[in-house]
Parts: sequence; C-alpha cells; structure tokens
Amino acid sequence: MRRFCPILIVVLLSGCTMGPEYQRPETNPPVEYRYAEGYEEIWQQAMPTDDLPKGQWWQIYQDPVLNELQDKAAVNNRQLQGAVARLDQVRAAAGLSRADLLPRLDLQPAAQRGRTADDLSPLGEGQTTTTFNLPLDLGYELDIRGRLRRLNEAAEAEVEASASEVESFLLTLHSEVARTYFSLLTLDRETALLEKTAELRRENRRLVANRYQHGLSDKLDLSRAETEVAAAEAEVIMLRHRRSEVENALALLLGEPASSFKQALVAPTEIQIPAVKPGLPAELLQRRPDVAAAERKLMAANARIGAAQAAFFPAIRLTGAAGFASNELSNLLTSGNRFWNFGPQINLPIFDGGRNRAQLAQAQAAHEEALANYQQSLLQAMQEVEDALVALSLLTEQQHSQQRALKHARETVELAHHRYRAGLVSYLEVIESERSALGHERAVLQTRNQLLQANIALIKALGGGWDHTT
Repeated sequence: MRRFCPILIVVLLSGCTMGPEYQRPETNPPVEYRYAEGYEEIWQQAMPTDDLPKGQWWQIYQDPVLNELQDKAAVNNRQLQGAVARLDQVRAAAGLSRADLLPRLDLQPAAQRGRTADDLSPLGEGQTTTTFNLPLDLGYELDIRGRLRRLNEAAEAEVEASASEVESFLLTLHSEVARTYFSLLTLDRETALLEKTAELRRENRRLVANRYQHGLSDKLDLSRAETEVAAAEAEVIMLRHRRSEVENALALLLGEPASSFKQALVAPTEIQIPAVKPGLPAELLQRRPDVAAAERKLMAANARIGAAQAAFFPAIRLTGAAGFASNELSNLLTSGNRFWNFGPQINLPIFDGGRNRAQLAQAQAAHEEALANYQQSLLQAMQEVEDALVALSLLTEQQHSQQRALKHARETVELAHHRYRAGLVSYLEVIESERSALGHERAVLQTRNQLLQANIALIKALGGGWDHTT
C-alpha cells in the first residue's frame, strides 16, 4: 500500500473534468409584445425557477365548485400518477449514477466441497476437500477525466427535467380542468336559454293557433310557429349531447369513470375575469416548467459530451480483496488464514473501430437537438403569451359590440311582436327578429366563455403563479 499511495495521489491530482461547461444560449427576443405595453420584462435570461411555489391560481375565479374539482384532479388523475412514477424512475436511475462515484465493497462468503478424479490426483487416488472463503472485494474506478462526474451531472439534470415535466403536466391538468368546467357552465347557460326560448315559442304557437282559429292568421303562420318550436327543441337536445361529451371529458381529467360521473354545476351568476395588468413579474415566464425542462435536458446533453470525450483517455480501476480462507470452518477466522490482494487495472483504448468517435458525435448531435428544442420552447412560450394577449384584447372588443347588437335585437323583437299583434306584418318578421336575438344572446355567452378560456391560456402561458396581487 505504501508503494501505491504516492502513485495514486499523483494520478488523482492530475485528473480533470472533460467537456465544455454549460453556458446558457443567447436569445434575441422582440423588444415587446404587440398587444401589451411593459410585457417585454417577461423575457429575460435567468436560471429556471419553476420549482418556486405557484399556489392555487384557479382560486382567483372565486368558484368553490372549481376549487373542489381541481383538488380531485390533483389526487386522482391517472396520467399525473404515471408522470410522478416516471419521475421516480429517473430519480432511481440518478441514484445508480451517483453510486458509480463511490467505491464498491462486496462480502461474498462461499463454501465448496468436492472430490478430484483418481487419474487427476498426484497420488493416483482421488481426494475429497472442503473450502471455506470469507472475502471482502473492493472495486473503485478513479474518475480521472471526470467521465463519471459528467454522467452524474447529466443524470441530475435529467431528474430536474423530469420534475419540470411533472410540473408542466400539472399546470396543463389544472388548466384543462378549468377550461372544461367553464365550457360546461357555458353549455348549461346556453341550454337554459334554449329551453326558455322553446317555451316562449310554444307560447307563440298557442297565440298563432288562437289567431288562426279566429281567422286572424293563415295556415302559413301556424306552420312557421310549429317549425320554430321543433327547431328550438332540437337545439336543446343537441346542446345536451355536447354537454354529456364535455362532462365525460371532465370525468377523465378527474380520474373517474364517465359512466358513473355526474357533475351538477352551481356557479356564480357571472364569473369575473381577472384583469390582466401590464408589467407582469419577469419570473413568471422563467417559471414555465416546459421551458425549464428543455433547458435542463440541454444541460444533460452538454454533460454527456464531456463523458464521451473522457472515453478517449485511459480508465483506471482499483481492485482488491481481503478476508479469510480455510479448509476447516473452525479455523476460518484464525490470523494465519488471512489473505489480501490489491492492485490497479488500466484500460487504455488503442483501437475500437471508431466507437468512441461515434459516441462523441452522437453526444454532440444530441446537444444540438436539445439546443434547438430549448430555443423552440422559448419561441413557443412567446407565441402562447402573444396569442392569449391578442385573444383577450380582441375578444373584449368583440363582446362589447355583441352586447350592443343584443340590446338592439331585443328591442327589435318587442317591436315585431307589437306589429304582428296589430296585424301590420306577418309572423315571419317575428320569427326573424327572435332568431336574430337568440343568435346574438348565444354569441355573447360563447364569447364570454372564450374570454375565460383566453384568460386561462394566459395564466398557463406565463407558467402559473397568478394571484390577486399580480
């Protein structure tokens, strides 16, 4: 041991870690978003901070039913459970990588009894022998060029990337639950509107039938009234069908069987859409878990380049064993039956058929792919924020116009009914005015839902973490 120690110290001190150190790629973002002043602060270079607590952002809508659904989804969603299990697998794999950095000691007790053949015995007579071994084996690779350290670095980055992917899925899950819930609310309100419309048209049909019996209307008006009743009832059935499909989608998100799931919704009359303020904290976009996952995969790919470069250099492994051996179990642990051996093994690559160069080229190409994916994730993040801002801006203007149109359409319905009762116009004018008013009322409901969807999309695009003070 005294002979080997100076050599080992020199070797260890001369070791270094191969490969490039990670440097974040430079980006050239636009100066600002087109539809919001001050949003240029969002795009900044910083380390991923997606591990910061984001809170239950959906509570900003102040809807207890939505809060309950989100809690169920976080516990029961099967895809989320699968994502967490995948994270556990990656963590376990990283544990294997960390273990390679440490020496390995194995206690391998063994016992053997056997007899040699007569012809193979030096005395011409077979012998029966018993052997007992109690060895402690040592194996340790000197990480001179940092191959194991780079592999461990890559494994740790993969763990962080997998954790970010779980966070990304969780953000998507909560977003989809909120989107589906608001779609259900909209369908319920549309259905209630159509049911009310169908009832009003039944009243109109009775009015027209009464006028027809007294000779004040013709058969054509009665037929048109019957048609409108049937059309309204068909619309109600269609909306109920659509609602059942959306409800089944919600059941899947909550991890419940669609056949037994029934969600009765009791929500505020009008869910308030949180105002979007300019100058959002720069940390929000940095906290996007998908961007963080892409960058950590880039870190892992960068570390694997160093591991591939280290493969060109000699690898030194220390091996040894110490223990006891004897032909008699009673004498196994006596001092005279001790044994030991120790020595280095050197693996010097001379000719490998281009294997190491191919592995290095593969690692470099994987790094280029990870770099492209990271840059793409940044561009996609910018696009999603921009899309949500555009939607919120233009849908708000659209809703204002639709509300004005609905106000005038209702006035038109009242005038058409007065004119019809006075015998000034046919029932067709009443039908057309009611159709127009119904279309505008449904459009207001649908645009309101689109605004909620865009609001959720903006929160998701910014990585969550929204609250009343944001």
